[in-house]
Amino acid sequence: MKALNHFITITKHRHAVIRHGFKAGIFFQTLFHDLSKYSFSEFPTGARYYAGTKSPNEKERELYGYSRAWLHHKGRNKHHFEYWTDYNPKTRINEPVKMPIRYVKEMFCDRVAASKIYQGKNYNKTHPLEYFLRAKKVRFIHPETSDLLEFWLETLSQKGEYETFKIIKNTKTY
Repeated sequence: MKALNHFITITKHRHAVIRHGFKAGIFFQTLFHDLSKYSFSEFPTGARYYAGTKSPNEKERELYGYSRAWLHHKGRNKHHFEYWTDYNPKTRINEPVKMPIRYVKEMFCDRVAASKIYQGKNYNKTHPLEYFLRAKKVRFIHPETSDLLEFWLETLSQKGEYETFKIIKNTKTY
């Protein structure tokens, strides 16, 4: 039953991202959103630790100190800021890289959809921003990427989806 519930949850989430992607002007891109969640490397973990209110990767991380499913996921899905790190030969450390706008748009769609799925009837337009702000100080993300995402989340919390998606759709990608 957990496997079926996990399948339903990730599919609902994916479809919500696709709907948001249409509003954000990245519909075709979001057709491929999170397909790795259905893979053998991610799906069994999601089914095993399914809770319905949070990511199953949190439980795997709690048990083992890391999540194999998350490492697989973030390495294949460019809408996660964790994907965008690279070795800087000048500083000789891994550093966050500025994300292309098209993936920041998808990250926004992903965060709003996840809030809606996990919050259910309790969702309100401030939830995605509140979630973002909780970990802002410890997040390893390029400052410009973080600022853009935060601006869109603030706009959502103040003006709602219609105005926010209008702004996002009109933001040029590069």
